[in-house]
Amino acid sequence: MGLSCRRLQLLSSPRHQVVSWQLVCLFHTGLRAFAADKELLVKLRKKTGYSFVNCKKALEKFSGDSKQAEAWLHEQAQKEGWSKASKLQGRKTKEGLIGLLQEGNAAVMVEVNCETDFVARNVKFQQLVQQAATGTMFHHQGAKDQLTTYIKRFLKAAELSQLRTGPAGCLLSDQLALAIGKLGENMAITRAAWVAVPATFYIGSYVHGALPADNPALTNMAFGKYGALVICHASEQSQKSNLADLGRRLGQHVVGMAPLSVGSLEDEPGGDTETKMLAQPFLLDPSITLGQYVQPQGVSVLDFVRFECGEDPEIPEAEQTQQRLAQEENSS
Repeated sequence: MGLSCRRLQLLSSPRHQVVSWQLVCLFHTGLRAFAADKELLVKLRKKTGYSFVNCKKALEKFSGDSKQAEAWLHEQAQKEGWSKASKLQGRKTKEGLIGLLQEGNAAVMVEVNCETDFVARNVKFQQLVQQAATGTMFHHQGAKDQLTTYIKRFLKAAELSQLRTGPAGCLLSDQLALAIGKLGENMAITRAAWVAVPATFYIGSYVHGALPADNPALTNMAFGKYGALVICHASEQSQKSNLADLGRRLGQHVVGMAPLSVGSLEDEPGGDTETKMLAQPFLLDPSITLGQYVQPQGVSVLDFVRFECGEDPEIPEAEQTQQRLAQEENSS
């Protein structure tokens, strides 16, 4: 009985109460620190997309400095991506997406390939397609002003790899390596087409097999397996309000009928094997030719670009000649 009383006296002593209060403070401080660390971890994970394990490792390495941790994560991911890219090089990349971006009087169409359709539907892959499109648009931003005719330019994989995604952006080759590291498939930014027109022209566009943009940051893009840009001149008699719908129908025709050249309104109507666009049966009304469809609407079709995902990316010699002539005419 005497021992129990002694214990009660010790527990109720002022010294013990101070120690107990210090322990409580330390416990609550530890809880707050844990909550703060967890919040940093969640934010870093959400912002970068890297695993919790790697984000935790990065924060511990830099004593909770999220900026340094993020930079280190990107650096490590890029190293890993380049390593994976070299290992996966040579594996076939026949799947992927066509990406289409329009800004004012200019439009870009890109093809980015991967190994499987599953990866093509991944948001991270779609972000890579967007980066390729914005990089191409940024590269040509000074060439779309004061035009007297349209310009059409093509870029191949080697040129695209050296483009940047913006004024202070990364190289597309580095972004490609990052995507390969994250998704674990071989990928390629294969080709791009950039088109710009003066005020009296307009660009019709269409993407077939379009995928919904699940990420709000991707809403400026259209994704699909086929894409078309159609360059048109609208007369004063044409109905300007209908040009967007008309441009979409022309794009559908290019995707569906796969013409090889524009041709002229004087060409004799052809059948299903016809390759001149204006002489082909109109996709949406085969009883008339495409030329017969556009002529009453005061619209002239001048040129087009058609991409099909997985096709041979080589630019035909005729296209290269057209590109060179258009550039020479614009610079003269």
